[in-house]
Amino acid sequence: MSPVKASTMDVDLEDVFGNPVAELYEAAVGPDASPALARALELRSFLALTEEQVARVRDRVHADMDPGRDMGELSADKLRSDAQWLEAALDARDGYRAALGELLRTMPPPDQHARPVSMTQLKATATLPRPAAPAPPRAGAARARRT
Repeated sequence: MSPVKASTMDVDLEDVFGNPVAELYEAAVGPDASPALARALELRSFLALTEEQVARVRDRVHADMDPGRDMGELSADKLRSDAQWLEAALDARDGYRAALGELLRTMPPPDQHARPVSMTQLKATATLPRPAAPAPPRAGAARARRT
């Protein structure tokens, strides 16, 4: 088993599903894994990757701004670029956190198995009344314009 990178939503996942994240990944490949668990872990993986990107950019900016660093190495263009990367990574992180949080709030409890829903298709049967008299042969036809 490969090590699982931590995410800020791991505690929430463990609370909802009742097992550590590493065990949840093992359970997700089992024959009776719930679709909600698979979706939650997929979102969690995206979140962990995005949070890693945020940390990389943050660490790079911190290193560039280190007080012991030569001031001649500072680059406004590089810092602007890092700010754009950080903004994109933070937006993605916020989106994944919101999606995962919404999934955890709205999914059925993990111990509740989905029941098959019986769908009956209703068939409408109606008989139209017969017209009292047959329609003339050109009934409803557009009249030709006279010039």
